[in-house]
Amino acid sequence: MAVNTVTKTMDAYAITNEKGKFALNLKANTNYQIKSSYIGFQTYEKEIKTTAVNMIFDIKMSQGVQLNNVEVVYEMPVSISGDTIIYNSDSFTNGTERKLEDVLKKLPGVEVDSEGTITVEGKTVQKVMVEGKDFFDGDTKLATKNIPANALDKIQVLRNYNEVSNLRGLENNEENLALNIKLKEGKKNFWFGDMTAGVGVGHDESRYLVNPKLFYYNPKISINVISNFNNIGELPLTTRDYFKFTGGFRNMMRKGGSSFNVSSNDMGIGGLRNDQALNIDTKFGAANFSYNPSKSLTFSGFAIVLGSKTDTKNNTFIDRANDLPDETREDVSKQNSTQTLLKLSSSYVPSEKLHFDYDALVKFSNQTEDQSVFSSVLDDIYTNKQQNPFSVNQNLNYYYTLNSKHVFAFETQHLFQEEDPFYNAILQNNPFPVLGFQSQSQYNINQSRFVKTNKIDVKTDYYYMVTPKSNINITLGNTYSYQNFNSTIFQILDNQNINNTNTPENNNNVDYAFNDAFIGLHYKFIKGKFTFTPGFSVHNYQTKDNQLGTSNTMDFNRFLPDFFALYQIKKSETLTYTFSLQNNFTDINRLAQGYVFSNFNSLFSGNRNLENSLSQNHSLRYFRYNMFNFENIFGYLNYSKQVDAIKSRAFLVGANQVSSAVNINSNFADETLTGAFNYGRSFARYYKASAGLSLNWNKYNNIRVIPSQEDEIQTTESFSQSYNLNFATNFKKLPNLSLGYTYSINDNFNDIIYIDTPTIGLEYYFLDAFSFVSDYSFYHNRNKDKTIDSEYDFLTASLVYQKKNSKWEYKLSGTNLLDTKSLDTNSFSQIGGFSNFSSYFVQPRFLILSLKYNL
Repeated sequence: MAVNTVTKTMDAYAITNEKGKFALNLKANTNYQIKSSYIGFQTYEKEIKTTAVNMIFDIKMSQGVQLNNVEVVYEMPVSISGDTIIYNSDSFTNGTERKLEDVLKKLPGVEVDSEGTITVEGKTVQKVMVEGKDFFDGDTKLATKNIPANALDKIQVLRNYNEVSNLRGLENNEENLALNIKLKEGKKNFWFGDMTAGVGVGHDESRYLVNPKLFYYNPKISINVISNFNNIGELPLTTRDYFKFTGGFRNMMRKGGSSFNVSSNDMGIGGLRNDQALNIDTKFGAANFSYNPSKSLTFSGFAIVLGSKTDTKNNTFIDRANDLPDETREDVSKQNSTQTLLKLSSSYVPSEKLHFDYDALVKFSNQTEDQSVFSSVLDDIYTNKQQNPFSVNQNLNYYYTLNSKHVFAFETQHLFQEEDPFYNAILQNNPFPVLGFQSQSQYNINQSRFVKTNKIDVKTDYYYMVTPKSNINITLGNTYSYQNFNSTIFQILDNQNINNTNTPENNNNVDYAFNDAFIGLHYKFIKGKFTFTPGFSVHNYQTKDNQLGTSNTMDFNRFLPDFFALYQIKKSETLTYTFSLQNNFTDINRLAQGYVFSNFNSLFSGNRNLENSLSQNHSLRYFRYNMFNFENIFGYLNYSKQVDAIKSRAFLVGANQVSSAVNINSNFADETLTGAFNYGRSFARYYKASAGLSLNWNKYNNIRVIPSQEDEIQTTESFSQSYNLNFATNFKKLPNLSLGYTYSINDNFNDIIYIDTPTIGLEYYFLDAFSFVSDYSFYHNRNKDKTIDSEYDFLTASLVYQKKNSKWEYKLSGTNLLDTKSLDTNSFSQIGGFSNFSSYFVQPRFLILSLKYNL
């Protein structure tokens, strides 16, 4: 580092490359003190004076130990310790930051998207910890949106992360990343956080925001409490976040070679676009704790409650092919939901040899939706949806290291789940005569469903260290699932009597059992810069379903190979290849042969004779991170081919569709090719730029049925491209600018959509008290023939006043300042072969005046 001897500030810093080369960009004709440090060497110091020309400056360091009484006045903004990258938070902040997300976006090689997902070096961060303690395990959004920026001291990126020390080095953890936040000294052993309250300014309706946050950390206990009550569209969590919240549960069968996932009967209540709607009223509360009664024992857990009332409005134009009618629709809905998450965990690690943990995650919710649809083809439609799903997921793990040669692991997971979606639709016309409805002035159609799942996974691993650089892994595992599926379609007549047709087509009473017993063998060895892990698994599959008074069984074996290779080009440069052959199975939802409503104009029936599909997957990933110039390069290429895939056979009648599940033979394989590349670099501490692209090609096959015509295999191909450029500054005392541009091309079924998205952001901290932040984004959607051409934009801004060292903060903020009315989007249905163009209405302009008190 170079310290200006007059101003006493650090004007530049650098980290050498693997050959010891470094570069410092300094002011001309200035006196500097050059300092250099390295673990195991004595600190080097020397004073120099720069000139108007570049200098070559060689440093020779002597081995030894740095003296304890040497005072470290300046900290390096970035340092590396083993597999850990350590960022000094204050080195990247300028005073406008309010939460963890704002700081992360300024770190070299780190990105945060609008959903709160963190990526480092192109890899997704799975876990966020504070002082080594889990922060709402299973989600990073709550951390990025709520941890105060002024509490951050160090941000540690833990690469090759494995929380079970017994398995470190035995498995391939190159894709595993975690983040650990180190707090400033004044934030430990004290409660800290903030209390925010705000009201709308100049609105016809009252608008409000109440957002208290409290945190407490010491070595034995940590407590985090977050709440948010508002009707301005601020979403701490969405329904989508709720359903994907894993609670930190791992996919323990990822090496098994089989894919059996319990599908959801969720009816789509609470689904939003871009986390926006016509009106959103949110009530959110969450608490997280961690307690260490001893060094070997840890208890932790969290509770989250999310309540929301949402109004949506959407106008859609549907362009159908093959002489089917085009349609315009207007739909409005009112959604009401309360969703709850509870987790309790315990971990017992008395020594490096033994690790035991148990986790339980409970989810339950109460959701309703009333929707009105006004269609140019189907007339007026009114629907009601209700669902109260409940699930308990439990995890028990035991790891034991006998000695340096032998390691044992036992893992088991159990899922209990109940789903009870209820659907009601009132239509002017009979959409499906096949259901046997009686002729009425209007058709009041109802469907009740109840799906119950018990699924248990058990796996035992034995690792034998052949040499310090190689090991053999033997796996014994079993997956067993038992499901019940009951559904009934009935009609309420004009006189309020119930018409139970009691036909097999309108009812389901199905039991389905699935069992996968397998043994696997993998051999991991390191040869120079290469790491190889070839392996395979041998499976015995048994399935049985009971429905329609008969049973249907399958029993067969399958050999599934897999392969992993890593080329460690340099310490921070790798090339990775993975291959796997995978058996894919459906659950009970596609096997139940009775009709099930997907929507008011869409029916689905399963097929008990479905077989598994087989997919081969290839993945190639390149990564390079150069601390010398903060150059970050990553790219990947994935290819998958699926044969005997389970597909939909769609029968189209006007605007209505009846579909069923079928296996398409191997002559019509589904294929997917995806790829991405990104180059990023920081310049002279103050500039950060990146360029990237992503490509996605898909080939899908479905069976389409048109009246008076033969069934046809409908093959659709889509090719999506996205290119982006980003540039940002990070000055301490000057205004900071961020510029971005994304250009997307979506080619679907000969209909090409082009999307331009430029963005601009401005941050400025001035007069030691004011912070101004503004973001603008513009969207331009159009198709090739210009028959669709729409534009919309969004502008947000905030002005904050807070004196230095004051606990009070005053803020005036505005959302949707340009008062944009709707989001315009395009989509394509591969089954129906039609295009949708929709306008999705969003909340109007809001101005909020808020007051925050910092604890």
